[in-house]
Amino acid sequence: MDLPFGITLEHGGSRANKTGSWRTERPVYVHHLPPCNQACPAGEDVRSWLYDGESGGDGYERAWRAIMEVNPFPAVMGRICYHPCETGCNRGQLDEAVGINSVERFLGDEAIRAGWRMQVDRPSSGRRVVVVGAGPSGLSAAYHLVRLGHAVTLLDSAPRPGGMMRYGIPAYRLPREVLDAEIQRILDLGVDLRTDTTVTDLDQTLREDGYDAAFLAVGAPLGHRAHLPAGSAAKIVDAVTMLHGLEEGERPLLGRRVAVYGGGNTAMDAARTAKRLGAEDALVVYRRTRERMPAHESEVREAEEEGVRFTWLSTITQVQEGMLTLERMELDETGFPQPTGETEELPADAVVLALGQDTDLAFLGRAEGVEVEDGVVVVDDSQMTGRPGVFAGGDVAPGPRSATVAIGQGRRAATSIDAWLRGAIPERVVELPLADFAALNTWYYTDAPRSHRPVLEAARRASTFDEVVQGLNRDTALYEARRCMSCGNCISCDNCFGVCPDNAVIKVDDADAPYLIDLDFCKGCGLCAAECPAGAIAMVPEEI
Repeated sequence: MDLPFGITLEHGGSRANKTGSWRTERPVYVHHLPPCNQACPAGEDVRSWLYDGESGGDGYERAWRAIMEVNPFPAVMGRICYHPCETGCNRGQLDEAVGINSVERFLGDEAIRAGWRMQVDRPSSGRRVVVVGAGPSGLSAAYHLVRLGHAVTLLDSAPRPGGMMRYGIPAYRLPREVLDAEIQRILDLGVDLRTDTTVTDLDQTLREDGYDAAFLAVGAPLGHRAHLPAGSAAKIVDAVTMLHGLEEGERPLLGRRVAVYGGGNTAMDAARTAKRLGAEDALVVYRRTRERMPAHESEVREAEEEGVRFTWLSTITQVQEGMLTLERMELDETGFPQPTGETEELPADAVVLALGQDTDLAFLGRAEGVEVEDGVVVVDDSQMTGRPGVFAGGDVAPGPRSATVAIGQGRRAATSIDAWLRGAIPERVVELPLADFAALNTWYYTDAPRSHRPVLEAARRASTFDEVVQGLNRDTALYEARRCMSCGNCISCDNCFGVCPDNAVIKVDDADAPYLIDLDFCKGCGLCAAECPAGAIAMVPEEI
């Protein structure tokens, strides 16, 4: 039977006429950088693991393993990271940002429950690396180094590993069984942990123990002191010491009325902890306004719910037994607080200083090539100091101070140490163009309000260190993962395949590139690009 002329492939038929010759532009499948990925200090490929998580079931483990390639603390960071990824999320311009942090926590908790484990990727290199400091940066570096085949010795002066994750973050934000489980998973890979071990002389440690490289990650464990005129009987403690002591079983006697001086997250932790220790009144004193407070909004809100009071534009000028003096401040035209001379007295049994943290770099001694500037170790883009083979990261290196930043620096240092030990040049990261909200076709995405995590009622918080913010369940985690719009990357939705008027889009069995364009017949109409929900197709000028 003869085929109709319009669909015959014989000479003179419609597909014999290669209409692609009419084209002035061609469609190209592109990979753009989602803003959530760009915003993650740890360097996670957020979009990819959310895509894995959307399938549920086995997809949860695939998503967890994708996170673990970069960040060994999904359950921890799902609790304490302030999720800049969500600030960058394009979905926030449509309705609400995807609850990335909530899904990460769910995956981390699932891994602990199911006993998922990671493996060492390479055979032994025969090289030995010492990591000084078992906080987030040191643990991250140790994890990646041991997976790269190097023998890692991890030294820490505290009795237990975790750094400020253990000794600076209260249990109501980070349950210790969660922290212990994720640390133990790292140690099970073969990291040699030595606690209660204080490095007093870096040169001596490197020389006597014969390490091939070192990573310095001692953190900033010292509370920043401020000179406050105080009577001999005044009780003044610093927040870092108070929180550290509490973790080691010391219950500080703060009294019924506690004033916390500072405006960061540590100040919130100190005030909320004071309430849990029995203070009837916990007052946060801060020199600027709430809008200029560095503490995260959720921490401030939860503190208020628990009965913590705030006094803004105030500074402490004197502390006496049972009393403190506040001076009223006002902001000048630059936003800097200036004293007004107006004072008032308030009752206070104790003052807790939460004015920042300092590093303790005495162990460096006169280590050749290791320079210190403004209280931190000078490093290059690879996290290496001026001394070959000695790297530094976390709070002892320049940059924002957060656990997520520290984890990212630990990974970057491990990659650099590995390259340095092998005599290789670190691979350059290819910078992809950012996936812009304007390139998305958001009408394809259904309305989907965000799933918010349940929170322990405020009435139960004041007397317990039980975890305040609860996690998602399997259903809500799946729902939240599916809210991701996969910005700038193909989601295999078949839109391009379905709308092409020339049948020029061909489906192939390739997860990385599921479609091909038959350029013999593509006229460059741009319909596929216009209808791509994720903005993963670009029209580029035809080569002449």
